Amino acid sequence: MQALSLAAGRVAARTAGAGPTIVLLHSLLADAASCVPLAHRLAPRMRPVVLDLPGFGGSAPVAGDLAAIADRVADAIADLDCPHPPILFGNGYGSFIALLIAINRPGLVSRLVLAGTGAAFSPPGRAAFAAMANAAAARGLAAVADTAMTRLFAPDFQEANPTLIAERRTAFLATDPAVFAQACAALEQLDLTTEATTLRLPVLIVTGAQDAATPPAMASNLAARIPGAQFTLLDACAHVPQLQDPARFLAAIESFIAPATVA
Repeated sequence: MQALSLAAGRVAARTAGAGPTIVLLHSLLADAASCVPLAHRLAPRMRPVVLDLPGFGGSAPVAGDLAAIADRVADAIADLDCPHPPILFGNGYGSFIALLIAINRPGLVSRLVLAGTGAAFSPPGRAAFAAMANAAAARGLAAVADTAMTRLFAPDFQEANPTLIAERRTAFLATDPAVFAQACAALEQLDLTTEATTLRLPVLIVTGAQDAATPPAMASNLAARIPGAQFTLLDACAHVPQLQDPARFLAAIESFIAPATVA
């Protein structure tokens, strides 16, 4: 994949292929590599752009709240200079950034595909972010690595795929602890229940039936708030379906992204 430098060199990305652009935003617990298998499947007919979120990989961190982070990513998308607004895919943390971009910068993207998402976390969900942040601050990211893997994948998948889990654990442990703490605080306070109702673009929400981080009820609640949003449940998948089963995930979104691929 070809390296890109966007937003005045503050955002790193990689791209491949040619055609309509789809920008891929990763989860907090999984870096940009979690979107690469999907990007390879999209490249024969689209131009996937796999972006490092601020503070991850080669992208500089952003001081401020989630809206400030979304604004930086929006600047990077604008720098792609696409002839038509791209599709935006967001997973987990990336899905909330994608939502904020669509809410605050309407017209910058044409469609949203969201996986592992929602409008706001439940009280237990908020408490989980506080607990992870506190444990990481006291004992380092290794103290929450097992929790992170459980939030990404169901236990049976972890047991059957030890090599992938080891890779994901290594990637998680490379996260900047300050960026992790900032993101946990932002997600603990996240509430887009009102703003989501203002969206006026096609939205597809895909959630894994085994998603422990953003449970299906949370995702379906968001879908009900967005006018015309579509909702798809993938059985035997958890929080990162585009990595766990990229072929099946692509099949689930294929008809939704098809209008952008028509010459």
